[in-house]
Amino acid sequence: MKIQKRHLLFAILGLLVGWQILAWLVNRPILPSPIQVSQVLIEELQTGLVNHFLASLWRVLASTILAILIAAPLGLILGQSKTLNRIFSPVIYLVYPIPKVVFVPIILLILGVSDLPKIVIIFLILFFQILVLVRDQAAGLRPELIQSVRSIGAGRRALFRFVYLPASLPAVLTALRQSIGTAVAVLYIAELFATQQGLGYYIYLNGSTLFNYPAMYAGVIAMSILGLGLYFSVDWLEKRFCRWQFISS
Repeated sequence: MKIQKRHLLFAILGLLVGWQILAWLVNRPILPSPIQVSQVLIEELQTGLVNHFLASLWRVLASTILAILIAAPLGLILGQSKTLNRIFSPVIYLVYPIPKVVFVPIILLILGVSDLPKIVIIFLILFFQILVLVRDQAAGLRPELIQSVRSIGAGRRALFRFVYLPASLPAVLTALRQSIGTAVAVLYIAELFATQQGLGYYIYLNGSTLFNYPAMYAGVIAMSILGLGLYFSVDWLEKRFCRWQFISS
């Protein structure tokens, strides 16, 4: 769905106006105005918020790259092998619907308090989304298309480059787009445990311990920017590497 920039600006303006009106109506410290939060956001960017943002960004990017590198090839293999797909589909069918957030305490107990468990948690969310969509996309490839490419002497590399890769890229990007919101939400939960870096920790510390509500909302805005930035990045990648999808018929 194509959205024009001016529509996005109008939406942002409408949200800010609604926020300001609500702040006037509530008239309590728990809901500061967007102007006050903006001022605090600028101040916090100079006193450590950037470090929390970068810590969260690293965890999301690391888990995303790991999920793509593992899930996309596995999805292609399952999509092209009916035997393997028949073996592993029941397992995927059982595990895929389970909310991965329930594994947070288990993973933290097993892997400890480093960045690794937080990366693993987000990885699990992205992994199954990418695996299922790429598998279904690969399974939908017409056999005659593959045979026609092979008939002109194409080997495995050529098949991967000209058939499987173009077919799987849209599925990977769709999976990322669908999973970003959930991944960032789980990131917030994961960063509540045994860490002193990350936007989740920053938001919780200011909101529930220091009762610095403007700073808490500044953290919420920073996490929203993180999610939106990732979402728009996926859109850019799709336009850059899947141009055929935007060619009008």
